Amino acid sequence: MGVLSASASQSWGMPPLTKGKYRARLAETPQDLCAAQRLRARCFGLGQTMDADAFDARSIHVLVEATADNALVCCYRLLALDGTCLEQSYAAQYYELSALAAYEGQMLELGRFCVAPERRDGDIVRVAWAAMTEVVDRHSVQLLFGCSSFAGVETAQYLDAFAMLRARHLGPKRWLPRVKAPDVFRFAERLRRKPDVKKAMSRMPPLLRTYLLMGGWVSDHAVVDHQMNTLHVFTGLEIGAIPDSRKRLLRALV
Repeated sequence: MGVLSASASQSWGMPPLTKGKYRARLAETPQDLCAAQRLRARCFGLGQTMDADAFDARSIHVLVEATADNALVCCYRLLALDGTCLEQSYAAQYYELSALAAYEGQMLELGRFCVAPERRDGDIVRVAWAAMTEVVDRHSVQLLFGCSSFAGVETAQYLDAFAMLRARHLGPKRWLPRVKAPDVFRFAERLRRKPDVKKAMSRMPPLLRTYLLMGGWVSDHAVVDHQMNTLHVFTGLEIGAIPDSRKRLLRALV
């Protein structure tokens, strides 16, 4: 199937999903996309009013809005891929992904996931993942992947989190990305400490915590991304590995 094109975006759609105080839907207009790009810039602290790149045109964009006032509270984008076009993914800028070329099944790249910083309601993320579950189920996606980001580029404050990733969550060797970026933190090689679980979880980014709770795995190194001022790890989630209890919780919201 290759990469999702703008003309194919409708076939990768989903019906609007309303649960409680929030509604998830696809971006349909240039104004919708601009709203997502403004929220991304605000969340990622990029010092600009809009966060836009070439991947936006090839992706579908999911918006989560408050039903009370239609305020945009969360957004993310999804790019459909298969093993023949992995080099056209966002993650391929930073990771050598040739091992995944042999992966059989539809893949979906999740990117630019963010929640408005003033919103603290856990239901926002639950509705966002329920919408993603609808897309995954509708199109028989087998692997969801993306980059999970830690704020800042200093590793010291995240050593327990990285030690826990090394101890419990490294991906299968047959799928692991290899080093491509010029500046990386090879935590799987360098860390031998026993993680403090409480510290590790308190430092783990919310998106990454959600991936891990569903059985996700990470690369053996983190990329030091000075442009985005983040440390990020490649994160994969094989849909077949999600515990049944988690699947039921997500599908109950759809």
